[in-house]
Amino acid sequence: MTKVLRFPTVLLLACSALAGCVSQPVSMYRLDNGTVEVPEQVDGAAVLLGPVVIADYLQRDVILQRHADGSLAEDAQAVWAGNLEQNVDQLLLRQLASRLDTQRLEMSPGSKGFTPEIQVELEITRLDSGPEHPAVLEAQWRLLDKDGKRQGGRLVRLQEEHQGSTADQVQAQSVLLQRLSEMLSDAIKPVLAKNAEKNRVARSPNKAEQTPSLAPIEAIRTDMEVFRF
Repeated sequence: MTKVLRFPTVLLLACSALAGCVSQPVSMYRLDNGTVEVPEQVDGAAVLLGPVVIADYLQRDVILQRHADGSLAEDAQAVWAGNLEQNVDQLLLRQLASRLDTQRLEMSPGSKGFTPEIQVELEITRLDSGPEHPAVLEAQWRLLDKDGKRQGGRLVRLQEEHQGSTADQVQAQSVLLQRLSEMLSDAIKPVLAKNAEKNRVARSPNKAEQTPSLAPIEAIRTDMEVFRF
């Protein structure tokens, strides 16, 4: 007697779905650092980058897609190659090093003995796009001097068009971060120049406290005669 093996319908459907998922390739993406030059100045300005905070909804491996109604959905065939937060940190670090012409940049909290002239605190609250939606970056930064005093800050919203593919979207998001780096460097440069001027004045002698040189005292001669009675 022939035995007929029967599999539950649910199991067969699950196997079919699994086979379909396996056959679909998954693409991996990283942000583009752009054109950066390695600075030659090893004794340039000391800059501390961070903390850099990225919105919770971005902290995942799968790339998100924004739809026409504004909702976000995961793209099962597109993932980040590595940690997105670290990718953003390295892009910003290299961009700022090139634009500020210094190798003395470190990520927060910085190494032991590193004393920054300025610190950049950054919060990225939005960085996403969709096949029919431009890439959008929303962020806020604060600049602090070595004493922790606020030297500036700004809220920004940047937008970049793209051709619709996931690769084009990732490239557009990279361009937004590069534009953010340019804005940060433009804000940092005047503060560094101001600090340099203060240090120059502090090193120069204070003329107001210098003892004025006195002319040699000369005896005053007179032709007057003194008569005594």
